[in-house]
Parts: sequence; C-alpha cells; structure tokens
Amino acid sequence: MKVALGADHAGYHLKEIIKSHLVERGYDVHDFGTDSDRAVDYPDVIYPASRSVATGECHLGIVFGGSGNGEAIVANKVSGIRCAVCWSRYSARLAKEHNNANMISIGARMIQESEGVAIVDAWIDAMFEGGRHERRIQKIEEVMKMNINT
Repeated sequence: MKVALGADHAGYHLKEIIKSHLVERGYDVHDFGTDSDRAVDYPDVIYPASRSVATGECHLGIVFGGSGNGEAIVANKVSGIRCAVCWSRYSARLAKEHNNANMISIGARMIQESEGVAIVDAWIDAMFEGGRHERRIQKIEEVMKMNINT
C-alpha cells in the first residue's frame, strides 16, 4: 500500500518520525515534503499529497501541521478526499470506521510524538464498517457534486 505524506514546517519532524514508522511496517511512502523546518505555505505541499490520493496514485494520505486544521481544510477541497483531523487513537479509529477517511491530518503541536505513531496505527489498522455509514458517505459525495455544479 502506498501512503502519501505532506507537512508544513510545524509538522516536519513528526512527518519524519511517521515516515520511518510506516517504512518499518512495510508501506511504500511518497513524501511530498516539506524537507525541513523552514517556513513553507502548507497548501503548496498538502494539495499535491491530496491529489495523489484522489487520483489513486496513493491509497491513503497523512498530512501534518501545527494544529492540523489548515492541512485538513486544503485536503478536503480536493474532490474524493475525506480528511479527518485526528488528535487521539479513538478519533483516528472512528475516522476510518465511520467516515472511511482516506486521509488524516495531525497537529504536531497538539500531541506527543508517540501519540502520533499510535494515531497513525489506529487509523491504518481500522476498517470501514459500511452499513449505515455507507449511506452517509454517499451523501457527502452528492454534496460535493452539487458544489461543483453550482
């Protein structure tokens, strides 16, 4: 499975930790940057990472910032992306089980590094439950189509 990663300067160090962890777990990682803690504008990095998931180049994506909010906003502007801001293992697990999130966003300034690894593992290991949640995911897609056509 191929996982896209993207981070701004605030999320750079956590991205590097998660990247190593994912490689150790056997995932193919595509790193869209940034490559240091020098200031960058997060849309320049997050949008390409999100597009790679939307087009199927990557199966899943994880983005990082200070709070993770701006990164999730950018990711969710890409049609087909369901990016959840995750701050705990529980929020990450539910993001996959209930929302079938194909991306998550983590605020590096909001959590400990070890919790970041646990969040990623909880999300990747969870499975979408389908059922009543499938209907809701379909409604999200319908809303996206309505926005495109207006």
